[in-house]
Parts: sequence; structure tokens; C-alpha cells
Amino acid sequence: MIKKPNLNLAYALRTVQDNRNLYAAWAKDYETEFAHQMDYVLPQKVAEIFVEIGGVGPVLDVGAGTGLAGEALLKLGIESIDALDLSGAMLEVASNKKIYKNLFTEDITQPIKTINYLYQGIISSGTFTHGHVGPDAIENLLAVAQEGACIALSVNRDHWFKNGFSIKFQELDDKIERLLLHEVSIYGNNSKADHRNDLAIVVTFKKV
Repeated sequence: MIKKPNLNLAYALRTVQDNRNLYAAWAKDYETEFAHQMDYVLPQKVAEIFVEIGGVGPVLDVGAGTGLAGEALLKLGIESIDALDLSGAMLEVASNKKIYKNLFTEDITQPIKTINYLYQGIISSGTFTHGHVGPDAIENLLAVAQEGACIALSVNRDHWFKNGFSIKFQELDDKIERLLLHEVSIYGNNSKADHRNDLAIVVTFKKV
């Protein structure tokens, strides 16, 4: 029997194909069964922090999923947004919202091959978390960012400490500047599950 997609299964993912399978099964119900029930506020917070640090478009929304962060950016006045996600099924849902100009299906743990454009901004909400992407992928994102680009990436707080994100940013010291860490709640007060107190670190910086 195939288990119904949920947050715990997402946190347990280990392979690229496992990710694709889970999110293909979850795509159509992701917002009603997860984002709404969990009061998933992280995409909104990442978008707000990005704008606060001076972020402008064109923006690449990495791990865009069904477009929650893209919707938040649009409401904040940023209209030039592209989407990238491992799951074509999630992007298909996002495409129906008419938020994004271009959509790319890519695995960011590998060099990004389908994008030949440099962005003035990059955001990511909910991609750097358990069972997903580690710190080495950040260099692949820098490769599609312009000099001076503003970048805002959320990292699950536990994932940050367990997987050496601080060490990675030290290694990137000559490639980035204005590094700041913002600790935020992933879910709001109306969350209905045990993860209500989960935290993320939104790390912001500029490409040198």
C-alpha cells in the first residue's frame, strides 16, 4: 500500500527519485493538505526578507513547488520571476497560477544546465531541509546569479547545524558578502500538527 504523502515522509527522503515520486503524488493536494493545514508561513517570510534586503527581479525561485513564494513575491511588487524545481508535477500546478515567466525542472545538487541567464535575485523556501538538499548546492545557485545579486535561502534550523551550512558559508567567503542569518518560524499559530515550533534560518547574502 502506498503511503499518503506527508511532512514526515518528505523529511525521510534520501534520493532524487524518491523526491520526484513523493512530490508527483502530493502536487495536486499539497496546498490544501499541507500548506493550509500546517499554516505554512515560511514562503511569505522568505519573500518579505528578500525584499527587505533590497532584492529585485528578475528572480529565480528555487524549489518553487506550487508557487507559494512566487505568489508572495508578486504581492510585494516583484513581477519578473522564474521557477525551478525538481518536480515537474509541482511546477505544473505552479504554471496554472501564471506567476512565472519560465519554469525549469532541475536537480540543484548538480550544475544547472537549462538556464543560460544570470538573475538579479534568488530565493528558496523549504528546499534546504531534511531529506532534501545539502549546502554544496549553494555553489550551483551562485553560478546563475549576477554580480551583486541578492539571495535569500531558508534552511531548516536542525538541518543547518547537522549538515555543516556554517562551514560551507565560510568556504564561500570570497564569493559572497553581507551574510546575515534570520531565524523564523516555519509554521504559523494555526498549524494543526506537531511541527508547530519548527524553525528555519533564512540566510541572506549578495554575490560578489
